[in-house]
Formats: sequence, structure tokens, C-alpha cells
Amino acid sequence: MQKLTNKEEEVMIILWRLKKAFVKDILAEFKGNKPHYNTLSTIVRNLEDKGYVSHEAFGNTHRYYPVISKEEYRKRYVNSTIANFYDNSYKSLVSFFAKEEKISVEELKEIIALIESKK
Repeated sequence: MQKLTNKEEEVMIILWRLKKAFVKDILAEFKGNKPHYNTLSTIVRNLEDKGYVSHEAFGNTHRYYPVISKEEYRKRYVNSTIANFYDNSYKSLVSFFAKEEKISVEELKEIIALIESKK
């Protein structure tokens, strides 16, 4: 499974939410700077080439749907990020967020309680 570009991820997030959509439906979901229709169509076809998306044909029109679940994608790339940037250490990841003040003490306590409840 190839890593997605930022724009491809943005399209996948929309497709995961919509479940099935025509290019025009995906375009309507963009906030702010919308890509040109043809550009978006190319992105969706690239996603299909990479194996993330498939389609149903309705004459000359295609309705696209995700083949890879959001959870599957998240698992693969979170694990990859932890391996590449945090030396396979979840502790380093959590420490990073704590130092950057991206996670509160209350949230850390919730994580600890969740871990302890799994024992």
C-alpha cells in the first residue's frame, strides 16, 4: 500500500465519510480552496490505481467508494510514523505530545485508566 499525498488523504477522508460518491459530490465537500473538477478526477483515479478506491460504472459516469477502511489506513501509517520518527516507542510519542502541550494531564490520566482496565 503506497503512502498517500496530503490531497489524496483529504479525498479519502471525504470518501470515508460519504461511503460512495461521484466526483461532483466529493468536490462539493471541499472547504475553502476547491480543486478543479479535472484535477480532483485525476486524484480519484490515482487513488484507484493505488488500490484505495474502486468504482461502479453508470454509463460514462463513475461512483467511487473506498476499498481500504479508515482504520486500516490509520493503523498502517500510525505504526509507520512511530517506527520512523519515535524509534518504535509509544512512550516517545506520548512524551512528544506532552512536551508540545498537545495532550493534557486529564487526557493522560484517561489513557492510563484505559490501559489499566485492559489488564
